Amino acid sequence: MASSAFRKMISVLQLLQSLRFGLVECLWITVGMTSSSDLEQIESRIVSLVKDFAFLHADDSVASSCRPIADMVAKQAVTSSEGGKRLRALLTLDAFRAFAPQDVAERDMDAVLDLACAIEVFQTGALVHDDIIDDSDLRRGKPSAHRALATDTHSDAIGHGLGIMLGDMLATASVDIANKAACRLGSGSSVVSAFLNMHREVEIGQVLDLAVELNTLDDPEELASASLNVFRWKTASYTTIAPLEFGMLAAGLAPADARRLALAIGLPLGLAFQLADDLLDVIGSSRNTGKPVGGDIREGKRTVLLADAIEAAGDVERRELIDMWEAESRDEAHVRRAIALFESTGAIARSKERIAGLWLKSKAAIETLELSQDRKDTLTEACARFVPIVREQG
Repeated sequence: MASSAFRKMISVLQLLQSLRFGLVECLWITVGMTSSSDLEQIESRIVSLVKDFAFLHADDSVASSCRPIADMVAKQAVTSSEGGKRLRALLTLDAFRAFAPQDVAERDMDAVLDLACAIEVFQTGALVHDDIIDDSDLRRGKPSAHRALATDTHSDAIGHGLGIMLGDMLATASVDIANKAACRLGSGSSVVSAFLNMHREVEIGQVLDLAVELNTLDDPEELASASLNVFRWKTASYTTIAPLEFGMLAAGLAPADARRLALAIGLPLGLAFQLADDLLDVIGSSRNTGKPVGGDIREGKRTVLLADAIEAAGDVERRELIDMWEAESRDEAHVRRAIALFESTGAIARSKERIAGLWLKSKAAIETLELSQDRKDTLTEACARFVPIVREQG
């Protein structure tokens, strides 16, 4: 009788021990998804890292008459770095948590946090340059960097030049931050190589983005194909592919495996993200996007949405769209009319279909991973942040 009771007690203890370990694993993964605490750490760390790089150091010998401008640019670096959803940094952290053994995650999390911040600093530099190229007035609801610097210096030319240098400074800062973070990781050299490759791909993407603006509007199929190719290089490369790759490398995956899996998951996700961003430009609100609705239409930007509308439009509407985009400028009436045509031709519905299909590809790639279901769910939830429009439709 006593022996039977003892065996039952041992069984209960073993069950509790098993549950305890399962609970620890579950809690660890759940903590990985507390994006609010991650966001707080990311925001404060970015400010600290940018300040350390951008502001003059004690031993920097700079003429006193020039210091105010140097300080102005450094302050703008901090201002430009504030805000944003931090999707890239969050994905880096969550990819790391999904793939890393628990001891590695606990040991290397601080270094991976800095690596995640490096992507956001790079993103800020890219946006500063993007706003100059697109001649944009606003970014995240505030004056774009070159506009703010032009106001502060009372010179459009100097503001423009300082904006270019600010973007360069932030791009350099991102490499410095990533390199220092990588030195604290076992996969350091692979991380640095991947980070530099990300730079290269985005730079190619920016060239392609300008090149596609020369595409004829008479071939909407080619325009859609070329635009999606731009998305792969300019957006997916650093928005989804690189964060996944960095997280996997930091977790200990071999470079070839990290690259292959990051492409399988991140490429369709990145394309979906950019398609959704372009869609928000016509169906979103300025309060949510921080930019005027119809910005791409005003700029006459060639998009997949435009290509789909031209492809589906009748002869009269097709000619109207082409003439609208080939005009020197477009006003609010043109914006409203273009949005109405995007709706009536089914281009908006087609865009939503594209986004949903790409998201399914990304989810399917996650399901093939050799991870526990909890970790797959963690990664799926992290990736879902990039396509909230799919959830809204669901």
